[in-house]
Amino acid sequence: MDLHAGNLYWPTTGPKLHHYPPLRKNVRKQVAIIGGGMSGAIIGYMLSRHGISACLIERGEIAGGSTSANTGLLQYSNDIMLHELIDQIGEHQAVRFYKACRSAVNQLYQIASELPRNTALYRRSSLLYADTEQHLPKLKKEYRTLRLYGFDTEYLSADDLYLRFPFRKPGAIMTRGDAEVNPYLFVQTLVEQAVRQGMEVHEHTEAVTHKSRGGLHRLETADGAVIDADHVVYAIGYEPEELRGKLIKAQLNRSFAAVTAPQRNLSAWPGNCLIWDTADPYFYLRTTPDGRVVIGGLDENNRIPVKSEPLRNKRIHRLHEQLQQLFPMLDAPLEYSWSATFGISRDNLPFIGTDPGWPGVFYCLGYGGNGSVYSMIAANLLLFAIRSEHHPVADIVKLDRPSIVQIHN
Repeated sequence: MDLHAGNLYWPTTGPKLHHYPPLRKNVRKQVAIIGGGMSGAIIGYMLSRHGISACLIERGEIAGGSTSANTGLLQYSNDIMLHELIDQIGEHQAVRFYKACRSAVNQLYQIASELPRNTALYRRSSLLYADTEQHLPKLKKEYRTLRLYGFDTEYLSADDLYLRFPFRKPGAIMTRGDAEVNPYLFVQTLVEQAVRQGMEVHEHTEAVTHKSRGGLHRLETADGAVIDADHVVYAIGYEPEELRGKLIKAQLNRSFAAVTAPQRNLSAWPGNCLIWDTADPYFYLRTTPDGRVVIGGLDENNRIPVKSEPLRNKRIHRLHEQLQQLFPMLDAPLEYSWSATFGISRDNLPFIGTDPGWPGVFYCLGYGGNGSVYSMIAANLLLFAIRSEHHPVADIVKLDRPSIVQIHN
């Protein structure tokens, strides 16, 4: 399945760090990881760091799929606001999940600080502004809810906002504790470090069969090599064929993103904060270390990325217009633009956890705008699962959770 179409920015920010040979021999590991994107990289890094033998296979190249189209925003706030999530799954669970996301951002920052290469993971605040007056009551309620549960949040009136930014909106909230990253360099560096820690990695290796017997899982590749493992992790970003329609009620959409040339002056952008709005679909933007602006949004209910450049450019032009409405002084032209597959779940939560009908099989399917943060949570959940321990948010994101089981096709 094609995951993106267009001219990607992140692969231009650095060379491919390392190439890994296809798997040609049979191996025995504690964990087999399928997928060499953000999820597989973080999980592999954490497993190898804890001395767990693992083999990661990727049918293409490391960081070559959705990772290259990831816009690199790391936020604890989700596609569903905290007060809405409380209504959906209850106060205790919703607050616990939000705090787990905040902890995951902190953990990603800590990991990045320990890596041997700069992956452009920097602390950032996030500005969420009301797109219309009608959205203001919801935004104010979210501010009160975040403050109530100890999240570092500030409310900005229309006048407050205009004092800091060159645009006027009905109101906004500024949250602290988020981050940005170069996802392409981060994933490559994580995998490189995981190999140093003992993980085995193979590119251009596709698992074509998965069978289990007596508690042992056997993956066979297209080239006939075999991986025997106690646990198999599907870290492929979307629903594997084995699960198709059985438990996961989600849909794959497409989104659009673009990157400008370096801007002459970003002084009108306080703190290079991450910015997004309350529209549906929402518009979001961030900066890069070399002064570019990354913009994205305009999600559409179609899983196929737009391959036609003229059709893709129509959407990209709308995104660029939104940027210029907010920051008219940022006049550097667009240099990169693309369309990419983007998954969402019907309850706005990821699917992370063991297969309820297949012991030893673990899924990290980070549907939603917070996929990188969910990947960090997934790595922690997997470590708990291997040790037969229960993670505090495992019930919230498990595949057969009540909020999903109650949804009917």
